[in-house]
Amino acid sequence: MKQRSAIRATALSLTAAAVMLAGCSNMSEREKGTAAGAGIGAAAGAVLSSMTGGKAGTGAVVGGAIGAVAGNVWSKRQEERRVAMEQATKGTGVDVSRTADNQLKVNIPSDVSFDTGSATIKPQMRAVLDPFAASVKDDPNARLSIVGHTDSTGSEAVNNPLSVERAQSVRDYLAAKGVSPTKVQTAGHGEREPVADNSTSDGRARNRRVEIFLREPGA
Repeated sequence: MKQRSAIRATALSLTAAAVMLAGCSNMSEREKGTAAGAGIGAAAGAVLSSMTGGKAGTGAVVGGAIGAVAGNVWSKRQEERRVAMEQATKGTGVDVSRTADNQLKVNIPSDVSFDTGSATIKPQMRAVLDPFAASVKDDPNARLSIVGHTDSTGSEAVNNPLSVERAQSVRDYLAAKGVSPTKVQTAGHGEREPVADNSTSDGRARNRRVEIFLREPGA
């Protein structure tokens, strides 16, 4: 019990220290994000170490390393991008949001992105991707993940590769607009992650989508 209490106190102290560091006025947004991520990761590492019978200090160091890598920064530039993308996509059905882990998420439904069974970008989608590319191409810290999705119509043998091709089409379009492909990861999740009911036409239309995630790693 004493050991668990000590570990719990260590974890709380590390987290509190991270929050205090992240609030220092002489730190940049990137440094604040890294400090917070490192502290929270260290706390998690300490708790993990206690649960597995290891040394708390070692667990905290390992956890801190993971937290620093995993933490993303929500910078002034990210917020400006969010506002600009909301304005550029207003009334299109495209959803722009900030995720819990400080990524900018752009969800582009089928009405804007692709025709059924196609990986060819619609003209309407170019109006979304052009300003997005302009805001990213000269940012050395930006990293992108593009995920394609389908509805449940058709077989997995068709839907899985189609979702990948859609993500790759977006990557290639952004590359043509000056975004380095080395900044971009692509994936296709087929029909496995629906956001609506596939038994209705409206639900299927919402499930046929491409999601773009933009992050600025904290370290």
